[in-house]
Amino acid sequence: MAAIGTPGRTATAVADDGWRPPRWAWPVTLLLALVGLGISAYLTDAHYNSSVVLACPDTGVVNCAKVTSSGESMIFGVIPVAVTGLGYYLVVTVAMLPQLWRNTSPLVRWGRLGLMVAGMGMVIYLVFAELFLIDAICLYCTAVHAITFLLLATVAIATVWTPLDDVDDDEDHDEELAEAGPA
Repeated sequence: MAAIGTPGRTATAVADDGWRPPRWAWPVTLLLALVGLGISAYLTDAHYNSSVVLACPDTGVVNCAKVTSSGESMIFGVIPVAVTGLGYYLVVTVAMLPQLWRNTSPLVRWGRLGLMVAGMGMVIYLVFAELFLIDAICLYCTAVHAITFLLLATVAIATVWTPLDDVDDDEDHDEELAEAGPA
């Protein structure tokens, strides 16, 4: 791994294959992860707290209560999907922190992408369940599904990102990452 930048500055690490994180990667993915975490926390709270009412229609095709109380809302009949979503988004939020985006280890880079692919696999199953097994759609679940897709797309793009060799951009990028906190 080689370092780039000017002497006296915190340099952005570059992987042996020339990869370094695009400057937009951590703010975009962290924001998406935090929104996903918030919605997952709300769904988990609604699962365990009957006084929390999902602000969603409860009749017709859009029926959050029907989805979140269905048999498919539990994994193996004991683990609420909302809890697994909350746990998943806790891990995703950590994976999107600037410190981990600065890490050019292939294990971190491809592990982050694998995490998103696994999440998208679960989303595909849950959308199938909503459309064909439950016959109802939860708006909050759909929001989490959309965020998972957006995260997969942005992480995939950032994972294969190969920057142009522009020294001015490198210096700006170094300053942004240094402001984001210690590695």
